[in-house]
Amino acid sequence: MRHEYEYPLTNLRNCLTERFTYRFWKRLLDLGVSALALLLLAPLLALIAVALKLSSSAPVLFKQQRVGQSGRKFWIYKFTTMSTSSADTSDTRWTTSQDERVTRLGRILRPTGLDELPQLINVLCGDMSLIGPRPERPHFVEIFTRNVPGYKKRHALKPGITGWAQVCGWRGDTSIRKRVEHDLYYLQHWTLWFDLKILCLTVIGKPAGTRVHSPSSNRVKSASNSR
Repeated sequence: MRHEYEYPLTNLRNCLTERFTYRFWKRLLDLGVSALALLLLAPLLALIAVALKLSSSAPVLFKQQRVGQSGRKFWIYKFTTMSTSSADTSDTRWTTSQDERVTRLGRILRPTGLDELPQLINVLCGDMSLIGPRPERPHFVEIFTRNVPGYKKRHALKPGITGWAQVCGWRGDTSIRKRVEHDLYYLQHWTLWFDLKILCLTVIGKPAGTRVHSPSSNRVKSASNSR
């Protein structure tokens, strides 16, 4: 079930996301690529599912509530790559690169992004897009909305499996401000070719010379403690 998020968005009436051409081509790309990917990757998905089932008693798929377009909440799907924890811990604890909760198989799946493949189902259902800002947990949306200028503007877009921030190196435990800068650049400069470029970069790797700077976990912890 979807719910309206409590934070109102800024007035983006003239934003390209309201244009028919944007919605048409964006949805066409999402449906075509996600359906084809699920078909072609079915053997790999099955192999990962079997490996997870044999290595752990936890469910193969992990679902968690995230905040999507216009602040609507939805359930996101991933392969389970972390040890079982309480919902409160899972929803409010920031994940780091050396997180002790990550399983042995998760150490392989997470860096390669293979754990995100079930989100192709989210794309088919319309909750997500192939390309867009990465969706965050409600707890952290509250924190980032208060502390990161422009953060809530990201919700003018459908969240994505990958995005401009991610292919430029701003994924995982990295600067939230830099991530927002890249997300807003994508919002302002979207074209179909830009989406295709991001898809290609996602497959072949980030642009040459891209650097990942200071991690953001300390900022997140500090913001969490200041609530």
